[in-house]
Amino acid sequence: MTIRTKREAVSFDRPFTLEGLDRALPAGVYEVITDEELIQGVSFPVFRRLTTMMLVPAASPSSAVEMLTVDPRDLAAAIKRDASAGSSEVASPKG
Repeated sequence: MTIRTKREAVSFDRPFTLEGLDRALPAGVYEVITDEELIQGVSFPVFRRLTTMMLVPAASPSSAVEMLTVDPRDLAAAIKRDASAGSSEVASPKG
């Protein structure tokens, strides 16, 4: 089994929320990490997403950051909400 990890930065101009998270996250740049698995038996490389995680400021003072598992559709929706809130710069994955 071959697994690859992709990292990208996502920028938010305003505080935002994600499904399943009980607090708003501050505006800023966040690292998003996606693990993908190579699907065997096809004539060209195809990867299937296994998990998407995001590094966010920790809720507790004992830690600086938390790694949360996020639904990529929820993350995309949050990016879209941020962009449509009147931002002069579109929030989007930057890599």
